[in-house]
Amino acid sequence: MNRITRVGVYGVGALGQHHARIYSEMPTAKLVGIFDTDTERAKTIAEDVGTCAFDKMEDLAGEIEAASVVVPTHLHREVAGSLLERGLHLLVEKPIALSTPEANELIKLAGARNLVLQIGHVERFNPVMEYLEEVAHNPRFIEAHRLAPYPPSREGLHPRGTEVSVVLDLMIHDLEILLHMVRSPVKEFHAVGVPVLSPGADIANARLVFENGCVANVTASRISPEKMRKIRVFLEETYISLDYQKQEGEVFKISLGGITKETVPIQKGEPLANELRAFVDCVAHHDQPIVSGEHASEALKLAVAINQSIEENST
Repeated sequence: MNRITRVGVYGVGALGQHHARIYSEMPTAKLVGIFDTDTERAKTIAEDVGTCAFDKMEDLAGEIEAASVVVPTHLHREVAGSLLERGLHLLVEKPIALSTPEANELIKLAGARNLVLQIGHVERFNPVMEYLEEVAHNPRFIEAHRLAPYPPSREGLHPRGTEVSVVLDLMIHDLEILLHMVRSPVKEFHAVGVPVLSPGADIANARLVFENGCVANVTASRISPEKMRKIRVFLEETYISLDYQKQEGEVFKISLGGITKETVPIQKGEPLANELRAFVDCVAHHDQPIVSGEHASEALKLAVAINQSIEENST
């Protein structure tokens, strides 16, 4: 019989509501309740997924063993830190924190209590990544584009994600993937970015050179008319083009002096559901998560450095 993990969700906004939905449908999890400072929304979401809305963070914490933390980034240290101190295993949405010192504090809290700390870099659970990890060894050049429309306004709040720059909001997904795939330190980078509708950059580009010679060109925008999440990977005699959003792609290879094109075999699925199932499994078996706090902290460190470079070059 599968072990049932008692879980909760802190923050049920645009993304957190889906955490609640997926947990409520998961046979290996019991969604005990949710918490949000917007009590009316919490009640609505709780009714939708058949759970309880708690009035206090600590009351929910006392009833569960694991939780998703889906609150604004600047609250990650406060909320996740409090829950780790109460002994909860956590999935914290990306980025792990607002700064690397805050990230290191969360990692230390989890380590001292032997708790699972998984970070929500959801693209690592996209079926596209399974194919990339199988074939994209020793990449020589990588190009990634992650574009999205500007998020809608919210009464009394910043549009979702705009409390940080597009580098920490969107580009960090691809930076984490790059570090995972290339497995070599970044030797140098050059970055540019422009604020358009937010205090921080809304569109940014970074060119990274790794110590092993791999080069990556990464673009992120949250002021685009349409969504795009694509990656192109160039290997020796092979070129792979993949679409995270459509979960499809093509691979081009040199064969007998010509170039062949094949459709990539990808078994489609919901990345967030894959991510939450992996988290619950880690809690049940006390395994190391695929995206640990330590790995997410390295991606954050790189994202912060890129962001600082953009800010310095714009002054």
